[in-house]
Amino acid sequence: MILSCHQPQYLPWLGYFDKIQKSDIFVFLDNVQYKKREYQNRNQIKTKDGPQWLTVPVQTKHKYEQLLCDVKIDNSLDWRRSNWHALEVNYGRAGHFDEHRAFFENLYAKDWDGLAALNKSVIQYVIKYLGIGTPVDSDSRLSAEFRSTDRIIEICRSFNADTYLSGAGGRAYLEEEKFSGNNITLVYQDFKHPEYGQLFGDFIPYMSVIDLLFNHGKDSINILKKKE
Repeated sequence: MILSCHQPQYLPWLGYFDKIQKSDIFVFLDNVQYKKREYQNRNQIKTKDGPQWLTVPVQTKHKYEQLLCDVKIDNSLDWRRSNWHALEVNYGRAGHFDEHRAFFENLYAKDWDGLAALNKSVIQYVIKYLGIGTPVDSDSRLSAEFRSTDRIIEICRSFNADTYLSGAGGRAYLEEEKFSGNNITLVYQDFKHPEYGQLFGDFIPYMSVIDLLFNHGKDSINILKKKE
């Protein structure tokens, strides 16, 4: 069984879903420390002026070591209106935007409290839309006790996984010998970003997955798997 995991991100990029669809089980790492200035509360879309950040403001003052599952959204800022407006303005003419309009209208109409819940909602929507059958679970439900590599191994054991699929960045911090010592095969993701038709001129990679969905609809999963 192949297991992969990752922090729940806001509107993740294509590589996030490539890893999920290559796994037999995917686990949200929501019981780990929240990291500022990464992709847990922001991501990019393509506009006529180039990439633009969409951000969910969060409460971080005096909460330097808070867990991702505990992060609260700062609803004193009108982020829902601004994020939805950005999608309408930049993707309103995309061929498949209307297929997703109801979901995102409802998403941004809801009064969200926790960041992780918001992110999981979007990710699970995309998984279902793409027809990815990989089941998902959450680290916070497992009450894993360890940290770093030991935590990943503990999660693998919880699901009887014999293979762990890591993102390429894992090479920098995973203690590889611990996997072999626990009879778990460590595999690194080798994702080559596909090029596809976008609005606004030349192709720009590494945008949020919604850039692909809005432009290509149900064919998005074929583009994701093809990785030309």
